Amino acid sequence: MNKALTIAGSDSGGGAGIQADLKTFQELEVFGMSALTAVTAQNTLGVHGVYPMTAEAVIEQMKAIGEDMGTDAVKTGMLFNAEIIEAVSVNLTKYHWDNVVVDPVMIAKGGASLLKMEAISAMQKFLMPLAKVVTPNIPEAEVLTGMSIRTAEDKQEAAKKLHALGVQNVVLKGGHDENPSESTDLLFDGKEFYTFTSKRIPTKNTHGTGCTFSAAITAELARGADVYQAVIKAKDFIQAAIEDGIAIGQGHGPTNHGAYRKRIMEMVQS
Repeated sequence: MNKALTIAGSDSGGGAGIQADLKTFQELEVFGMSALTAVTAQNTLGVHGVYPMTAEAVIEQMKAIGEDMGTDAVKTGMLFNAEIIEAVSVNLTKYHWDNVVVDPVMIAKGGASLLKMEAISAMQKFLMPLAKVVTPNIPEAEVLTGMSIRTAEDKQEAAKKLHALGVQNVVLKGGHDENPSESTDLLFDGKEFYTFTSKRIPTKNTHGTGCTFSAAITAELARGADVYQAVIKAKDFIQAAIEDGIAIGQGHGPTNHGAYRKRIMEMVQS
């Protein structure tokens, strides 16, 4: 059984954070484990409170996994502050976990800050050099690179800057593209650029898309896929999840983590 560990915050609404990660791992037939960095009081309307764990608590959770079960891949999500980022980075190295996907979670769907701004430099200095893949959206990439991203050329330049931080592969997500009909993700492996374009779905039920996408990449890496293959699978997974989104709550409903598997089953049965 392949294993994947998510180091992230909890979403009480179940659409993002470790809840989304663990659902995604399960759907892609990977055994999911977690190290909790913070508890959020959150629903489809937004984040109403953030209660971080201590760095020591995060370290002990990673130790519990590292000294017993181990893992085939790791995803980091909401890390909240510089102390937690440094602790996570030290322990990723300690346990020789090199299949690392960094989702640099900074701002929630409703606009709430999920990362202390003084932690940005810690993420750049300590965590980015350990990442096999980093998956920022455009606003996150703008913060990490200090540049405005509007055009395809801007995306490529930002990807190069992120790669220069030590990241092996950059996946710059296109959900914030200005194109109303399409969304294009960009993969840069240090040598070549690859683009992945999908139809934009007119829906407000997009809570947890970033978490789910990066978790799907993590699951595929845990199963032995290369980065290019993992991104293709993750794109298919998140596209199905958005297209069959779940209309619950009064705000941004969650994506449907079971949609991809359901479609595969229907194809097999037909």
